[in-house]
Amino acid sequence: MSKLTFKIAERKDSELILEYIKKLAKYEKRSDEVIATTKSIEKWVFDEKQAEVLFALEDEHVVGFALYFLSFSTYIGNVNMHLEDLFIDPEYRGKGYGKTLLKELAKIVENRNYGRLEWTCLSWNKPSINFYLSIGADEKDWNVFHLTGDALKNFINE
Repeated sequence: MSKLTFKIAERKDSELILEYIKKLAKYEKRSDEVIATTKSIEKWVFDEKQAEVLFALEDEHVVGFALYFLSFSTYIGNVNMHLEDLFIDPEYRGKGYGKTLLKELAKIVENRNYGRLEWTCLSWNKPSINFYLSIGADEKDWNVFHLTGDALKNFINE
């Protein structure tokens, strides 16, 4: 049986990170929204240290990734790990790798003394929602809003 291991991404992995971002966007039917580049990943993940990436490896072959960053909760007065992206290659699904990767992130939260692990999920993604509920995650009553591109500029200039 193959064993899943983990590796924190390094600058040399920037192209692979972008590849996984694009794989996730394709799965979510949102490929046209990806404007990230290898350079932007290098700047924000590695130079500015605004996010981290954890790769999941089966027999030293990358099979998935998680990208996360810190947010702050005023209610608990502590930082949270916000999981932005989690993706396992389709041919490696059904082996418990997504759950194992999520557990590894939970260990990081605990070891670093963060307040909680949080993430969002697209409302149409019922299999993921059901999985998250099955592991004890709470589905909060929050809606996520974005201001980007022209909408952001229009808001600034109104």
